[in-house]
Amino acid sequence: MAFRKKTLGDAPVSGGTRVLVRADLNVPLDGGAVSDDTRIRAALPTIEDLRGRGARVVLCSHLGRPKGRESETSLAPVSERLAELIGAPVEQAPVVIGAEVEERAAALAPGGVLVLENTRWEEGETANGPDLARALAALGDIYVNDAFGAAHRAHASTAGVAEHLPSYAGFLLEREVTTLEGLVADPARPLVVVLGGAKVTDKIGLIERFLDLADTILIGGAMCFSFFRAQGMSTGDSLVHEPDVVQAAVLLAKAEDSDCELALPLDLVIADEFSADAESRPSGVHEIPAGWMGLDVGEETRDAYARVIGEAGTVFWNGPMGAFELDPFAAGTRAVADAIAAAPGTTVVGGGDSAAALVQFGLGDSVDHLSTGGGASLELLEGKKLPGVEALDDA
Repeated sequence: MAFRKKTLGDAPVSGGTRVLVRADLNVPLDGGAVSDDTRIRAALPTIEDLRGRGARVVLCSHLGRPKGRESETSLAPVSERLAELIGAPVEQAPVVIGAEVEERAAALAPGGVLVLENTRWEEGETANGPDLARALAALGDIYVNDAFGAAHRAHASTAGVAEHLPSYAGFLLEREVTTLEGLVADPARPLVVVLGGAKVTDKIGLIERFLDLADTILIGGAMCFSFFRAQGMSTGDSLVHEPDVVQAAVLLAKAEDSDCELALPLDLVIADEFSADAESRPSGVHEIPAGWMGLDVGEETRDAYARVIGEAGTVFWNGPMGAFELDPFAAGTRAVADAIAAAPGTTVVGGGDSAAALVQFGLGDSVDHLSTGGGASLELLEGKKLPGVEALDDA
C-alpha cells in the first residue's frame, strides 16, 4: 500500500547537503564492542544512499537507558562497527549538541559521516524538549527518520526535530510501515497470527484487533497460563500475572463471537524450576502439579502449530513459545521459527524476542520481513499512530 509521507526519494539531497538522520543504533554491546550489528546493517541502505549523493551525514540514536552521561552507553563502539561496514571513516562526536558538534558537522566532507553521542544523555530527549529539538535541527539542512524501532516514542530526536526541518522517511522506516500496514489491510488468506511472551496485557490490543482480522491466532509462551486459569484450570507454579487472567477471560469470550480461532497449547514441557539444569518432562495442559511450571509448548502443540503455519497465506509472529534462552526449553520456539521459515506464504516477524530467536537459530534471512521494532510494530498493528511517523512531512 502507498506510503503517505515524504520519503528519502523525495529529499532534495546534493553534494554538501547536511542530513540529520535518526537511526536505531540501539545494539547490544559486549566488552565494549558491538555483539549484534543487525540494526546497524538495517540502517545502511539509507546511509549509503545519502553518501552516494554527496550528503554530509549526521547520525543520531539512543543506546540503552542511561541515567546521565554513562560511558558504557557511548555510541563509540557503534561508530567503529559502522566504519567497518561502510569501509570509510566515521567520526564520533563527544557530545550530542553544541558549538563543537556544529563545527564538526559543518566540516564534514561530502559523503562523510558524523555520529552524535547517545541522545538519551540529554534530559530533553525523552521529554521531547523543544530546546534539544532545535539544537538537533541546527545540525542539518533536512531530517530523515529511519528509526522504526523508536518511532512509537515522541522524543526530541524522533518527533520534535521534525517541526524545524523538512522531514522525510528513510528506506527502513518506509518499508516497515508499508509492510505492517499491508499485513492488516489486505493479507493473503488464511492469515495466521502466532503470539507468545509473558503477559496478556502486553498483547491485548493486538489480540483484540486480530480477532477481527485473522483466521487463526496461535497462543504460546507464559501468557497461555492466564488463559488456562481463566478456564478454571490449575497451572502449578507457572508464571501468571493475575490481572491477565481477567483480560484472558474477556478475550476468550470475544473469540467465541468472532470468526477467528483462538488456539491454546495442547501439551507442555514442565520443569521443577526455571533453570537449564531443572528436572523436566512432558505434560498435558491439565496436569501441571504444584511446584512445577510450564516452560515450553509440547510436541503435539509444535506439530499442530507447524501444520497451521504451513497452510497459511500470511503469517505474523511475535513472542517466543517458551523460555527459548534455556536450551532444554527452546524446542517450541525453534519449531515455530522453522515452520515460518519454510512457510510458502508471506511471513512477517515482529521484532523483539522473536527476531532474536530467528537470528539465534540462523533463520534471520528466511522470512519475508523481519521487523527491527518490537514495540513500534505492535502499536502500528494495533492501529495506533506512531509519533515518529506522524511528525514527517506529508506526501
